[in-house]
Amino acid sequence: MTRIDSHQHFWNPARGDYTWLRADEPALAPLLRAFVPADLEPTLNATGTVRTVLVQAADSVAETEFLLGLAAEHDFIGGVVGWVDLSRSDAAATLEALARHPQFKGVRPMLQDLPDVDWIERAPRADAVQALIRLGLRVDALVKPEHLPSLLRFLHAWPDLQVVVDHAAKPQLAQGWHADWAPLWRRCMAELAALPRVHCKFSGLLTELQPQQRTSAEACVAAVRPVWDALLEGFGPTRLMWGSDWPVVTLASSYDQWLATAGVLIGQLPPADQDAVWRSTAQRFYGIA
Repeated sequence: MTRIDSHQHFWNPARGDYTWLRADEPALAPLLRAFVPADLEPTLNATGTVRTVLVQAADSVAETEFLLGLAAEHDFIGGVVGWVDLSRSDAAATLEALARHPQFKGVRPMLQDLPDVDWIERAPRADAVQALIRLGLRVDALVKPEHLPSLLRFLHAWPDLQVVVDHAAKPQLAQGWHADWAPLWRRCMAELAALPRVHCKFSGLLTELQPQQRTSAEACVAAVRPVWDALLEGFGPTRLMWGSDWPVVTLASSYDQWLATAGVLIGQLPPADQDAVWRSTAQRFYGIA
């Protein structure tokens, strides 16, 4: 079965704008190097992954232009999700300029890293959001459970905006399903799923686990199954898409291990629904050739 990886990154820390990649964070040490297309392409070929969506990792337009340059050089990159500060007065003009590149598919505000959990409903300019809609661009929502109420209010105000929730809103699985985050996550994800233009990525989950939760393939499947079941019930396969979150996933597993974990769950669906999660949802949502 051919696949589209709906969420992966390339970066080069020497560029200087990856502020979250800090040497004083020991857990991030394996990521403090360049990750480039040559590092990933053999894995894509071996796993039948024919296209990817390349997602920003720095809050700069310069990085977006860097990623678009990579997309122009590598056919497997089906689209780029970049970064634009939607609160700036020139945001609409910047979106117009970037949208001239056929591989530019949308933007991702790095909401999880902002001090204001309500930024998404308060800060974006109306003309910037209108430009996103007019240009057919999408928004990747990089959020944690505490951002979901604000995201919901924003989406109710802009029902025509195409949005995908990254990494299933990062359910805090290391804390367990009895922690405070879980009722909020379940309620808000169900409300998001009721909005027909909202999609969700089944990605980035193994890095939310404690090491003891991923001691085996079976343990990984058991840990993420409740998330998968909730997403499948709410969004259905035609609004779910698989993503690797490479190379961040390598903090917890290999690309192949996460692919296999997801495959156990996705493989229980009928073939047409499997194809939706692996390929056609991302292809349709991002407009990938």
